[in-house]
Amino acid sequence: MDISKRARKAANILKTTSNNDRNAALKAIHDRLRDNKDRILDANKLDVESAKSNDLSGALIKRLELTSTKFDVMLQGLLDVAALEDPINKVTLERELDDGLKLYKLSCPVGVLLVIFEARPEVIAQIGSLAIKSGNAAILKGGKESLNTFTVIQDLVSDALSRTRIPSDALQLITTRELVADLLKCDEYVDMVIPRGSKELVQNIKRSTTIPVLGHADGICTAYIDEFANPEMAAKIVVDSKTNYPAGCNAIETLLINKNAPLAGKRTVAALIDNGVTIYADEPTMEFITDAIGADQHLKLADADAFDTEFLCLAIAVKQVDNVEEAIEHINEHGSHHTDVIVTDNEANANKFLIGIDSAGVYWNASSRFADGYRYGFGAEVGVSTNKLHARGPVGLDGIMSYQYVIKGNGQVAGDYVGAGGAKRFQFKDINLTK
Repeated sequence: MDISKRARKAANILKTTSNNDRNAALKAIHDRLRDNKDRILDANKLDVESAKSNDLSGALIKRLELTSTKFDVMLQGLLDVAALEDPINKVTLERELDDGLKLYKLSCPVGVLLVIFEARPEVIAQIGSLAIKSGNAAILKGGKESLNTFTVIQDLVSDALSRTRIPSDALQLITTRELVADLLKCDEYVDMVIPRGSKELVQNIKRSTTIPVLGHADGICTAYIDEFANPEMAAKIVVDSKTNYPAGCNAIETLLINKNAPLAGKRTVAALIDNGVTIYADEPTMEFITDAIGADQHLKLADADAFDTEFLCLAIAVKQVDNVEEAIEHINEHGSHHTDVIVTDNEANANKFLIGIDSAGVYWNASSRFADGYRYGFGAEVGVSTNKLHARGPVGLDGIMSYQYVIKGNGQVAGDYVGAGGAKRFQFKDINLTK
């Protein structure tokens, strides 16, 4: 397909450009978007109004809306990525195989990324900046709900790149679903697919391609209040994890409360209700919460599916557990392996939780909302991965880099060495790369 071929050609050129040229391109995109902020936000208002008139979900509208604050964070992300160390050709291994024969392991770009996302127009700048910085070409497809915003940003980004030394095809933005279907078959030219959106989107992408897919289907994050939790800390962390941005994949959807932590549990649930959160509680939790705070319109009995639900709104499933072992078992069975939290002053229980939870992010006494590339110091992220191979968690530059082996010699041949017919032996002397 022509788009993927052009992207491959651009990627082959992009990886040879200097870090200064790539940074200059990011600065050019930053300036072009900054100078057209009002135009972009006006286009986004049209998308939001259209989404509301078409009765799209509140979570999707929240993600779609590009506020002035989100816009400024997006711009800062471009500069933050530019300020990062050049990720290309970093030597991670230097080994002297024999006198005058050296082996190097060098970082290199993955190649061509196909990024498919719903809502979140700021993704264009986030992923575009990481792709250019890392020497990867990217093809981006936004959802139809963000078409107005996407189109304006597309024009501005293309114009900015045309004024730099970066190939214009290094960042291509497409708008039709038919093109995506064709690109998902281009495993000869596309190296990685990154879907960002609903569970249905991610699962559909995985079923439709043989190209490696990096991403996560659900964000069912859980907070566990241990019996040794500080009640005030527990309430603060859980409320932030749930209410700071309920539509985010790093917001908690389940709260587990140790049966021996009634004060922390009651205080936390009361704080959630005070912040407008609807509680779907199991029967034991319902009993002790009702005794403490009385009947409340925000307090409901959980059904069988509550603990497998990604609410993406001001709602949470709450369950009582006997101990940290039961909490770990519940999370590993019902969670999505994204990010999970324990609140406790007991180090042994904390360490048991940190080791036992099979998730990309596991936190002790900290909000799940820290699961973000920007907050990890990555400048931005291409997404969050729950995969166990390659990249995991918030994926920054490292997650879209690969590596290659380089040997430098002066005429040596394998046939002179043991194992290939010769008598010479390898030295295998590692060079210390630490400075």
